[in-house]
Amino acid sequence: MTDVLAAFEAAKGFMPADEGLALHAAARGAAADLGLPVLEVGTYCGRSTILLADAARQAGTVVVTVDHHRGSEEQQPGWEYHDPSLVDPHTGLIDTVPHFRRTLHAAGLEPHVVAVVGRSPQVAALWTRPFCLVFIDGGHTDEHAAADYEGWAPRVARGGLLAIHDVFADPADGGQAPYRIYRRALESGDFVQESATRSLQLLRRVTDGTAR
Repeated sequence: MTDVLAAFEAAKGFMPADEGLALHAAARGAAADLGLPVLEVGTYCGRSTILLADAARQAGTVVVTVDHHRGSEEQQPGWEYHDPSLVDPHTGLIDTVPHFRRTLHAAGLEPHVVAVVGRSPQVAALWTRPFCLVFIDGGHTDEHAAADYEGWAPRVARGGLLAIHDVFADPADGGQAPYRIYRRALESGDFVQESATRSLQLLRRVTDGTAR
């Protein structure tokens, strides 16, 4: 785990270590219990993917990670989280694929990751298999957060976990779109609160069928 944590700390990204360790433990337990793959929505440069991949490796499964790799809204030029080093000089657009691949290679976890380059709703529309854990950490607008929830929450197996990052009840602490889908999941009756580590919320699915 020491090498995995070192790779996590070296990777570009925004997840703090305590939230990452909570996510790792949740994914490892869910994968071991259900024997199903893990899903991540929002790959960026692979910081959290490292922890999910290590958890999947330990449980004998894989993590599927979905991202268009062009950066979310706040990562575009002129915005708070823009990183010029991620801009492809040939296209002038954000392209995190090369950085993500280097991150996985450095961590030695490439065999345990299925990377899908595409937009979350389009990929979700094609996907039918269940997951033991779905981690939503994609775009933070209402449009994108709602689409991620609607596309992927139905794929959480009964007894599995829905993890949502950057959930802030107070608007002064952060954007409200992840909080709104978190509340939506609880109010649906399909999920109950499992645990929370700062902005990382873990919910357990208690029903069959489609999440609302």
